[in-house]
Amino acid sequence: MKGRDAQSNVGTGRVEIFDTTLRDGEQTPGISFTMEQKRTIARQLDKLGVEIIEAGTPITSRDEKEVVRLIGNEGLSAKVCGLARVLTQDIDACIDCGVDMIHIFVPSSQIQREHTTKMSEEEVKEQAYKMTRYVKEHGFLCIFSAMDATRTRMEFLIDLFKTAEEAGADILNVPDTVGVSEPFSVFKLVEAIDRAVNVPISIHCHNDFGLAVANSLAAVKAGASQVQVSVNGIGERAGNADLVETVMSLNSIYGLRTNIKTGYLFETAKLIERFTGIPIPITKPIVGENAFSHESGIHAHGVIEKSDTFEPGIMTPEMVGHRRRIVLGKHTGRHSIEKKLSEIGMFPPKEEVEEILERVKELGASGKKVTDDDLFTIAEVVTGEVSRHERMITLKELSVMTGNNVIPTASLKAVVRGKECISAQMGVGPVDAAIKAVQEIIGDEIGGGIELKEFRIEAITGGSNALAEVIVGVEKDGRRVTARGVRDDIVMASVEAFINAVNRLMQK
Repeated sequence: MKGRDAQSNVGTGRVEIFDTTLRDGEQTPGISFTMEQKRTIARQLDKLGVEIIEAGTPITSRDEKEVVRLIGNEGLSAKVCGLARVLTQDIDACIDCGVDMIHIFVPSSQIQREHTTKMSEEEVKEQAYKMTRYVKEHGFLCIFSAMDATRTRMEFLIDLFKTAEEAGADILNVPDTVGVSEPFSVFKLVEAIDRAVNVPISIHCHNDFGLAVANSLAAVKAGASQVQVSVNGIGERAGNADLVETVMSLNSIYGLRTNIKTGYLFETAKLIERFTGIPIPITKPIVGENAFSHESGIHAHGVIEKSDTFEPGIMTPEMVGHRRRIVLGKHTGRHSIEKKLSEIGMFPPKEEVEEILERVKELGASGKKVTDDDLFTIAEVVTGEVSRHERMITLKELSVMTGNNVIPTASLKAVVRGKECISAQMGVGPVDAAIKAVQEIIGDEIGGGIELKEFRIEAITGGSNALAEVIVGVEKDGRRVTARGVRDDIVMASVEAFINAVNRLMQK
């Protein structure tokens, strides 16, 4: 990127992806990955095509050091990086782990120097030089970060980066540590640094004002060739720049190349959702449940005819491993009804479609989430074809054992295609155990392949005898069906919803 106008990076350059999910991401309040989860995440990031994985800060604990060492020995294609303060003991801990790269940092802003390290600007420069040399003399790649760079006096910041460059730093990182910058100021800052040094520049943005991705993109446009991101944007406070949003913006909007295999983005986001317990908002760009979902009549009609009408076009659900959905509700149009019904071989005449549509709209207007099963039931009533729906599975008995010091276990009896089947399964909770028992029975009879993709409790009435409404979505061979169950027992409601969805899914 050196020797070219920063603007020329757009459309011609390549951007390196540095992932800090395992380090900064784990600093999210309330998150702590197990050792095996960290190794699984590292393997997934490598599969995704991340070039550098920041595995942790080895000096923090014996366990942290061990997991960084284990990740370093996984045989990944990605470079494994350890984080260290500008202290020899921190760097030695990284060296002991056998990482490929060491990321050293020192506070550079006045407020952080005065209230944390108590170091003068000259002392910061001296320590930066000595520790960068220390890393390089031991034969490791070195990233140097001026922590809180965006609040650091410009003249000193550039001088500090030039000092690190002279010491042999391979990459200079510009962190917006407390997330106070905006794209225009980030552009000017990175552009000035880019003109002053001759090594690659990295950007690390926090999301305190929701600008982490925008700031990262501005930095790339100004000359940065590496972005530091985390999956689902997890990290300190409001988090880091989101990997998925940053990568797809670079690829689809800016025309820049990354090493990321975008078809694995959705599954990577869902893995982190599962391990952190932090749900992905349904409206989250690219990987949210609604990212490629359409309810409005004109929108749904448009994407049925040609997806580009009401989707970006330069980014499709297939590109990120996601799926397009037509959702039912009070804004639904006739074309959505016809498409949904055609999937189960129902082609009612126009006047019946209009009546089905009105009933769906009424149900949606009542505040209910309209499931596929609701639509099919309404259609059967309107068309008089109730008898066409044969249930593949019918629940006969269900019992659940749970409590203190007891592994939740569910036992059930069901009739599957006329054959009585029995199953018992353990789970992390009574609902999980019951669903697993149903899945085992179904798998034995139809060869498996049915996955639970959605589970939510939509409404619960008040009181200890509350009525629970559970919505589930199941998928097989790319086709998804949603259904509901309503009971005063949440386990029964969940099983009822799951079985209803499976029966509809298997309907031809």
